[in-house]
Amino acid sequence: MGHIHCSTMKRLTRNSFPHGSAGTEAIIESLSDGVFTVDREWRITSFNRAAEEITGVLRADAIGRPCAEVFRASMCEADCALRKTLATRLPIINKPAFIVSAQGRRVPISVSTAVLRDPRGRVVGGAETFRDLSLVEELRRELAGRFAVGDLVSRSDSMRRLFDILPQIAASDSTVLIQGETGTGKEVVARAIHAQSPRHRRPFVAVNCGALPDTLLESELFGYKAGAFTGAAKDKPGRFALAEGGTLMLDEIGEVSPALQVRLLRVLQDHRYEPLGGTRAVEANVRVIAATHCDLAAFVRKGAFREDLFYRINVIRLELPPLRRRKEDIPLLVEHFVARFNRLQSKTVAGVSPEVMALLMAHDYPGNVRELENLIEHAFVLCGEGPIEARHLPEEFMGRPPGAVPAGNMRGAVHAVEAQTIREALRRHRYNRLAAARELGIHKSTLFRKIKALGIELPAEDGRAGRGRRG
Repeated sequence: MGHIHCSTMKRLTRNSFPHGSAGTEAIIESLSDGVFTVDREWRITSFNRAAEEITGVLRADAIGRPCAEVFRASMCEADCALRKTLATRLPIINKPAFIVSAQGRRVPISVSTAVLRDPRGRVVGGAETFRDLSLVEELRRELAGRFAVGDLVSRSDSMRRLFDILPQIAASDSTVLIQGETGTGKEVVARAIHAQSPRHRRPFVAVNCGALPDTLLESELFGYKAGAFTGAAKDKPGRFALAEGGTLMLDEIGEVSPALQVRLLRVLQDHRYEPLGGTRAVEANVRVIAATHCDLAAFVRKGAFREDLFYRINVIRLELPPLRRRKEDIPLLVEHFVARFNRLQSKTVAGVSPEVMALLMAHDYPGNVRELENLIEHAFVLCGEGPIEARHLPEEFMGRPPGAVPAGNMRGAVHAVEAQTIREALRRHRYNRLAAARELGIHKSTLFRKIKALGIELPAEDGRAGRGRRG
């Protein structure tokens, strides 16, 4: 927490606050960092003004109470920093955590701890200082928001173009076709469209058309009436009915049989359908978003997919690039997943080590974003605190990562990944180095130095100012 924070902790190890000098108490009281002390029974013995402001708890209400009752922090039960310090006699500096204020607000903080001794050097308790990081977190979210829409996170050009048009797509009621490999985030995009649409207060319903046989899929989509078939004891609404007024996502629509394609075409044309066993058509006020990992245009040419249905769902088409074609997104996605799993599992994992980042950047991701998410989730099971290390990754990933990193040469691996990222950024901008530097978030002169240091060969001409120029 800066020089004041660290010097405060050193001072506390030498002085028994609140039994120290009036000068020490005045310093503690004037700090913008929260400071409190506990005795050997974990009861609060002092609580400064900043601690009152950050927690929303009055000093009179805090003194004498167990610290866990006052702070309700993410680390209190299983990962108490102060408990570790008293057990090891070693201070902890700037450990991230969060507390729940008296008003129920989640407050991000960083924590430092020290042993508290009396004038004879005997341990009489512990001291902890904590800094409110709400402003820092708010700024981080604001910056991250420039690269995110809902759960969509990217800084690549292809995805940023999608971000730019997403509000207009969401505002319309047109049918959307999302194409992309398995795991690229098609449902995430569909949910983002729904969340920004006028239908956002109504249901979002997704059905995987490839997961059910044709007969079950038909009843799943359109529902059925009692007596429609053996075992149909009562009416059952289908997914179209459940999504009424909202959005229905038809995932893997390329797996639908020709017979069912006819029924889907009729719904999209007339906005009406008949449940199985029904005699009366039902209105369908539903926006349809279709998704597939297949090339539907190729399916049409082969006769495997109806041309009229293809044109009906292909009003707006979005192509999601695979992760291997936007590797510059990997650090951003890793940060996103680490933050999410920290929140869900009440942990304080501090990102990934440089070695792990190099391994993640070198992988080709046949499972795309979903595979990366699964890797981080697996690591979270094994990583209790600190950064994720290579030992926390799955054995099968470490055993055969595409573009495997040579053992014992991690610096070379990092340089190789860095060079690959720079080459891809340069290619995307037709070797316009200023534009590439802006995308990478570095200064143009820094990019020049890296190109030279990494031995990256450049063409004689680049794309500056929209025309070829030498240099």
